[in-house]
Amino acid sequence: MMLRLAPLFVLLLSACSVDPVLSYLPEPYKVTIQQGNVITQDMVEKLKPGMTKSQVRFVLGSPPITDMFHANRWDYVYTIKDGKKLKENRKLSLLFENELLSRVAGDVVAATKEDKAEAATKPAKASTEIVLQKYDPNAPPIPPEDEKGFFGRILESIGL
Repeated sequence: MMLRLAPLFVLLLSACSVDPVLSYLPEPYKVTIQQGNVITQDMVEKLKPGMTKSQVRFVLGSPPITDMFHANRWDYVYTIKDGKKLKENRKLSLLFENELLSRVAGDVVAATKEDKAEAATKPAKASTEIVLQKYDPNAPPIPPEDEKGFFGRILESIGL
């Protein structure tokens, strides 16, 4: 009986050895995993000093990380993993004073027009901080830029 099982044991033990033939076998597919809110340069450029929390939530989405001990700080984290390798990792912190946006810090910050092309191709590596101007509630409101809506753009495209 044992002599009949001996070839089976040898076969099973040989499966544990490292064989160069096995290295050519295909590996299982690893899914790309995205976690957090996608934060782009354009979204950060829309942030203005004195914006309320609801306005910031409209621009960036709900913050994935909030802390009850630091209610005036919102953290946005975005990661992409390609299989097991970390492909991209971005962090953005927003600080509020009196329920109004006062500071923005993190890997993703508003770029100048000259740096826009370069910043769009490469993710920022170093963490930087922007201190926005202090918001004066007594100052007159800044009039909105004259932007054309959906129908205005359609009429412009057909030449009317």
